[in-house]
Amino acid sequence: MTWLEAIAVTMTALVGMELFAWYAHKYIMHGWGWGWHRDHHEPHDNTFEKNDLFAVVFGTINAAMYIFGSLYWEWLWWAALGVNLYGVIYAIVHDGLVHQRFFRFVPKSGYAKRLVQAHKLHHATIGKEGGVSFGFVFAGDPVKLKAKLREQARNGTATVRESRNLTE
Repeated sequence: MTWLEAIAVTMTALVGMELFAWYAHKYIMHGWGWGWHRDHHEPHDNTFEKNDLFAVVFGTINAAMYIFGSLYWEWLWWAALGVNLYGVIYAIVHDGLVHQRFFRFVPKSGYAKRLVQAHKLHHATIGKEGGVSFGFVFAGDPVKLKAKLREQARNGTATVRESRNLTE
C-alpha cells in the first residue's frame, strides 16, 4: 500500500467516524443503549459514567482492527488509525471542551463556541426522545437547532428542560 493510499484510508475512516458516531448516538445511545447513555444526560458529580462503557466497547473494536490489520489486511490497520484519531478528537472536543472533564475553557467565539452550543442544545431535552445535534465534531447552526427543539416541544416529540432559553 502506498503512503497516498494509507492517508486516503485513514482520512476516510476519520471522516466516516463522524457519520457512524451520529448514527450510533441517535439510534443506539438514544435507542436500545439508553441504559448506558442516560447518566450522561443527567446531572452528577461522578468521575465516570456508564456512558464511558461505549468508549471501552469502541476501543476494544479499534484494538481488534489494529491486530487484524497488522496480521491480515494492511488497509484495516490504516482504517484503525483513522478511527483512533477520531477518538482523540472526540475526547478533546466532547469530553474536554464541551463537558470540561479534562480542562476548563469556555470558548467565546468561533467554531469551538458553536460546538459547545450545539451540544448543550443536544442536552436540552429530558429523556431519549427527540433532540438535536447527534454528531460530535460537525455542529449545526444553534439558531436552527433551537427552532427544531421548539418545534419538537410543540408537537410533543421532545420534552425540553425549562432552564433552556429557546426564545432567542
